[in-house]
Amino acid sequence: MILKNNTAQQVTGFKLTAKKLNFLPAVCSLLLIALLFPSCYSFKDVSIAPDIKTVKVNYIENKARLVNPQLSQKLTDKVRQKIVGQTRLSQTNSDEADYDLSGYISDYSVSTSGISTGSDGRGQASINRLNVTVHLIFKNRKDETKNFETDLTRNIDFPATQSLAQAESGITDELVKNLADEIFNRIFSNW
Repeated sequence: MILKNNTAQQVTGFKLTAKKLNFLPAVCSLLLIALLFPSCYSFKDVSIAPDIKTVKVNYIENKARLVNPQLSQKLTDKVRQKIVGQTRLSQTNSDEADYDLSGYISDYSVSTSGISTGSDGRGQASINRLNVTVHLIFKNRKDETKNFETDLTRNIDFPATQSLAQAESGITDELVKNLADEIFNRIFSNW
């Protein structure tokens, strides 16, 4: 068996590997930039005519049979914050606002959404669902063909081991966010 000294080849191979490693920071930097920039960009498909300047968001009253006393105020505030924060519109209390948004909570109810078999072999609720419907009335004073009324419904599941009162403290904020997003998208998005 003959052993050859490949030291020169090994050194050359090491130099090539070292050159390849010099590109590693650049490649990592590009990859990092590619991953970070999409997270800094938020897609907003807000469509507002240039002559629209003001919006009036009326109090969203709770007319449901079952009433969460915090829901109306929280939802009204969240919708106002979202519109002012994500559009160029100015909030006003004037009845002459270009956009007028009103509505009411028409349903606030609990239903069973999941059933499991209990230790006695009978079915029992394992998941409950809170159903909330908001009747939305939108008026565009500059273009009445854009006026509409619609019902928007959101559901949130919670464990059947909790009462509605126990679950509300943990799900009300998520519910309000989801409803405010739905209202905003229905009014301003081209989807």
